Amino acid sequence: EVQLVESGGGLVQPGESLRLSCAASGFSFSRSSMSWVRQAPGKELEWVSSITSGDWITDYTDSVKGRFTISRDNAKNTLYLQLNSLKTEDTAMYYCATGGRSNALVTPFRGQGTQVTVSS
Repeated sequence: EVQLVESGGGLVQPGESLRLSCAASGFSFSRSSMSWVRQAPGKELEWVSSITSGDWITDYTDSVKGRFTISRDNAKNTLYLQLNSLKTEDTAMYYCATGGRSNALVTPFRGQGTQVTVSS
């Protein structure tokens, strides 16, 4: 059974940082591209970032480029997202998901999410 468990969210002020983690199990994590997606209140699910399996190529949506960093530790079956210089518009539920940019929004394998709230 595929399991994805996110953690690390919280309430922070604008400009602060958070590090999200996603513990994966039940599938071949090291062979899977992985993504972070998010959903803000009243908005559709949005792709945020992806990292490929073999060569760890990363990709980001324009609004987070230069501020967020995706990474992975295949030995720990864990995906990360470092969020720096957070803005109020980054407030959302963040989910890790299997797949890359092209299919992360439609994959059936997504965690329960971790809430990030950016507010002064």
